[in-house]
Amino acid sequence: MSSSTVITNIATLVTNDPSLGDGSPLGLIQDAAVVIDGDRVAWTGESSKAPATDNRVDAGGRAVLPGFVDSHSHLVFAGDRTQEFNARMSGRSYTAGGIRTTVAATRAASDAELEANLTHHLAEALRQGTTTFETKSGYGLTVEDESRALRIAARHTDEVTYLGAHIVSPDYADDPAAYVALVTGEMLDACAPHARWIDVFCEKGAFDGDQARAILTAGRAKGLHPRIHANQLSYGPGVQLAVELDAASADHCTHLTDADVDALANSSTVATLLPGAEFSTRAQWPDARRLLDAGATVALSTDCNPGSSFTSSVPFCIALAVRDMRMTPDEAVWSATAGGAAALRRTDIGRLTPGARADLTLLDAPSHVHLAYRPGVPLVSGVWRRGARVV
Repeated sequence: MSSSTVITNIATLVTNDPSLGDGSPLGLIQDAAVVIDGDRVAWTGESSKAPATDNRVDAGGRAVLPGFVDSHSHLVFAGDRTQEFNARMSGRSYTAGGIRTTVAATRAASDAELEANLTHHLAEALRQGTTTFETKSGYGLTVEDESRALRIAARHTDEVTYLGAHIVSPDYADDPAAYVALVTGEMLDACAPHARWIDVFCEKGAFDGDQARAILTAGRAKGLHPRIHANQLSYGPGVQLAVELDAASADHCTHLTDADVDALANSSTVATLLPGAEFSTRAQWPDARRLLDAGATVALSTDCNPGSSFTSSVPFCIALAVRDMRMTPDEAVWSATAGGAAALRRTDIGRLTPGARADLTLLDAPSHVHLAYRPGVPLVSGVWRRGARVV
């Protein structure tokens, strides 16, 4: 028998339903309450109208919003790249080649070591309000190492992505075509049962447009839906390919032509922006304002990985997006919740409306705006996941 709980005395409730509250995209309700029944949201509205429940929690005049949906991370890895980061902050530019350092460490690690590192970073993210996360393989680049990465990840999330095409494996440095054949053949056969998505790093130094199309098309034939690392370091074919193949998301989107922006705005492909990467590489910021004004759907995620964005903090990424990517606080919060859900093609998360999964974040602040207004402050004071309080 499930029990019901009402969280009352909420100063500001973010529902992400514009039919509720103030009618904005965030569907803000002031002096609000939310009822959880089992693992689902049963009711939202004004606190004074809340129905009777088995349990009651007083939010104490603080804000509640949906749990963050981190739709892009790389958490199955070993080692770190402190020296590379230090060199980069001392003037060296970022390239895709540093991934090889993590590949070597990941191959050398045991399953237990990889899983312990994964769960450490998941717990870290949960404490900061992330209740749904996607994560990828991509640091093994052999049939055995890619498939074990996905098996480990699948024990902790349904949103698992096969990224055998992160870079050309060092073992195939002199024969990229043979590596593409492996990624689309034996490796795909071993990995597809453990994944929902297939991804490729379409970039100079990684995979070109023709290689990316072949990889994503092969994955789709095996039942994996495409997503793509697109246009991070330079202009390229990634965004157009994402739209052509109905990818759930094109991720990074830093270097865009007008045609790229138009393509995203007129498609169901989400532009997932990853400001932690630009922060950690001192690269050009994506122009979120340009995408939003064109009508594209935007998600915000951490890109948590040991090389180019070693943060698990969605609140930090929200603050960066507001300060440096010209997003409003409302837009950034929507993109980190409902936007992330859209990038995973999910309707049961990223919102707090009846029937949605009861994933909630309680802030030690009266408004979601404080996530950008008070950057670096640990504002998350409570987290519910699937209806149970976990923080």
